[in-house]
Amino acid sequence: MRLLVVEDDRRLCDVLRRGLSEQGHVVDVAHDGEEGEQWASAAGYDAIVLDVNLPKQNGLEVVRALRGKRVRTPVLILTSRDTAEDVIEGLDAGADDYLRKPFVFGELEARLRTILRRGEREPLDASLQVGDLTFDLSSRRVRRGGREIDFTARELAFLEYFMRNAGRLVTRPMIEDALFARESEATSNVVEVYVSRLRSKLTSGREPQLLHTVRGAGYRFEMQ
Repeated sequence: MRLLVVEDDRRLCDVLRRGLSEQGHVVDVAHDGEEGEQWASAAGYDAIVLDVNLPKQNGLEVVRALRGKRVRTPVLILTSRDTAEDVIEGLDAGADDYLRKPFVFGELEARLRTILRRGEREPLDASLQVGDLTFDLSSRRVRRGGREIDFTARELAFLEYFMRNAGRLVTRPMIEDALFARESEATSNVVEVYVSRLRSKLTSGREPQLLHTVRGAGYRFEMQ
């Protein structure tokens, strides 16, 4: 893999570069957000490891800028903050996963492999449809009936997962495994927050609900 590490802690950056290189990866490094965005925009990386607290431009701003340029390279955020709100902010910005500092190097590698596999499974030119809801995976546009619905990048990831599993019971552990590549803390309500957001945006007026709670079990996405 060709990787970009954006980290202002030069000692940690050296550790990451050395460890990833020893695993056979080609690694470039940047030490501030502006430089990281420039490298990520200009070169074809397989994945980006990105710190949040960066000089000149923080990591969340970098992710938003890249997604605005339609750069879809998978991004793994490194953060010392891990409340549900911090996680949601990072994922909404367009990141694919997050890793709390301090971390175990083996876990970082495992997460990189996971977000890369996820990207390989995603069709580039396809659409999903459930009832009157259509998700164009190429343009990332969602329409229900005659209206277009705006979602954040992370909301779209949740919506795509539910639509790909339409009609099936999906549990919270299944969602966490597919979308977070980690076990969420027991007190985290990140999944519930995104389910609530999707319901609010998907249903307008008298439109029937698509995302249903199966009490004590999980969720089912379908037109009833």
